[in-house]
Amino acid sequence: MADGSGGGGAGLGVIVGALVVVVAIIGVIAFGGGNLFGGSSKNIDVNVHAPSAPSLPAAPSPAKPG
Repeated sequence: MADGSGGGGAGLGVIVGALVVVVAIIGVIAFGGGNLFGGSSKNIDVNVHAPSAPSLPAAPSPAKPG
């Protein structure tokens, strides 16, 4: 009876099929923009006001050869 010709291919097919579905779902979530359920898109505006850099002193004039 146990001659090595069992029906293991069906179980492997179910496992591979489930993995394909999981990878497809992850792809939709990752590349779908995160807007899966029709929610509004988020517009975020970030304004950073940095202080201006201090002014540098005037550069000295080069010495004249002489």
